Amino acid sequence: MVRSAMFKKILSEIDTKEQDLSLGDTSLIEQSRIMIALLQEILVRVKEQVGISGFTDVIAEIEFFKEVKPMVLGKLIYYNNVYRIETTCPVRGGKLYRKYFEGQLKLLKQHNASQLDMDFYRYYRSGRTDKDADYFLREQVHYATVLDSFYFEMDSQYSTYYDHLVARFIAQDLTYVYILSRIYPETPLNFGSLDIPDDLQWTGTKNALIELIYALYISGVLSHGKIGIRKVSLIFQSLFKIPLGDIHHAFHRMKDRAGKRTLFIDHLRDSLEEYMDKHL
Repeated sequence: MVRSAMFKKILSEIDTKEQDLSLGDTSLIEQSRIMIALLQEILVRVKEQVGISGFTDVIAEIEFFKEVKPMVLGKLIYYNNVYRIETTCPVRGGKLYRKYFEGQLKLLKQHNASQLDMDFYRYYRSGRTDKDADYFLREQVHYATVLDSFYFEMDSQYSTYYDHLVARFIAQDLTYVYILSRIYPETPLNFGSLDIPDDLQWTGTKNALIELIYALYISGVLSHGKIGIRKVSLIFQSLFKIPLGDIHHAFHRMKDRAGKRTLFIDHLRDSLEEYMDKHL
């Protein structure tokens, strides 16, 4: 996936702030409040930029309304969800605490189930691109297909209706992982019903696995780059039944390595090339 300079800059700004907060000792409520303020400021900033500069072509416009704006707005909705949930939850620990988050998970699943029959939901989740011009160009909105009246209150020069739906999907994914982490704080999560062999183990180091996770996330090859680093990490922890702890802190240590910083990725490349050379 080729990303524009605008997208890369915004991603970098958000990721850097999230990583800085994760390394500090601020509460999740305070982290959410800070991220809400930052994301609101970014939305205002990019709206002004779009109003002044516009788009160079339809490809840039589609990227903005399919990738850039939904990513920022989706995270804003997510952090607002976290702030709301955390500021109303019972004291941590005990049955009441777990029951509260199980109730939040049930509400989230009910909301998600209401979208499963949407043609657009299936289109987006499948990673298709053939109808992007219909969904993500501002002049292409078909009013007969608009299901929510909130569209008519939007700025038509800054919205396509479907960009808001994508933001909702992103927020739901992030919120789902967050709620599960509260219900099962010490237990690797089980995604899906794959028949995973009991003897499947990660026999490399934890740092090697974290390096692989970040490489896959940053390259955007998983779910077209729409899946967050936390969810990718949880999936690998579940698959290999291995707790990784604070992956952001581990990643920062990798960045400060002397010499080669991508030891495991380099090892993978060298091993593959050696195998290829032996089987010419």
